[in-house]
Amino acid sequence: MIKKPLLLMMLFFAFTAMNAQDLISPSYGFSHSKTAYITLADGTEINGTIKDIDRDKGLIEFIKLQDGAGKKHKLKPEDIKFMYLPPSGLDNLGKKLNFLEDFKKWNDEKLNQDFLNQGYAYFETADVKIKKKNSKLLMQLLNPGFSKEFKVYCDPYAKETTSLGVGGVKFVGGDAKSYYVAKKDSPAFLLKKKDYKKEFVPLWGSCEKIISANPEPKWTDLTKHVITYSECAEAK
Repeated sequence: MIKKPLLLMMLFFAFTAMNAQDLISPSYGFSHSKTAYITLADGTEINGTIKDIDRDKGLIEFIKLQDGAGKKHKLKPEDIKFMYLPPSGLDNLGKKLNFLEDFKKWNDEKLNQDFLNQGYAYFETADVKIKKKNSKLLMQLLNPGFSKEFKVYCDPYAKETTSLGVGGVKFVGGDAKSYYVAKKDSPAFLLKKKDYKKEFVPLWGSCEKIISANPEPKWTDLTKHVITYSECAEAK
């Protein structure tokens, strides 16, 4: 059982650490009682409770859902366009976003801010380049507050530095060592911490403000670079 002082401390850090400029910690556990919202590839909307999620090498292989009428659905990634899943328990701490007015212009307009403000995890089918092959995968978006020009997705294999958590649930801190990233209208690719300096100019070369301000690029400044790149793109 978690002692009350420790729980209060965790709640304080969780809810003060998250804002629209942060990357969201990825969710791995999901509620089986709250409503999940799924939009299929053909535009059909299905709302219901999660019965099971099966993963293959960290990626969702299929999701079982029961809708309000009691009908059961078994969906594969290729069946889904995007979805909002409710994290379970402590995995939901710190996930609620505050969409500041300044960031609305960089937010992908199709995103449901109400769901995100409630802490829902957002997944979408995206083109992902793995080695030399492009695949369509169901990816968890980690920067919904500023994702219009550049998207950062969870790498299910990413190792993290130490983060504050209980019972295996991480919700504060945790510096992931890799993400899948994608510029607007381009396939996502794996970006690793160890390769960031090498990839810095290819990624941000079109924004002189980033290049000139970062003679020694830091992985921990990735979100700042994404936001500055968004500013550059908006100014063009």
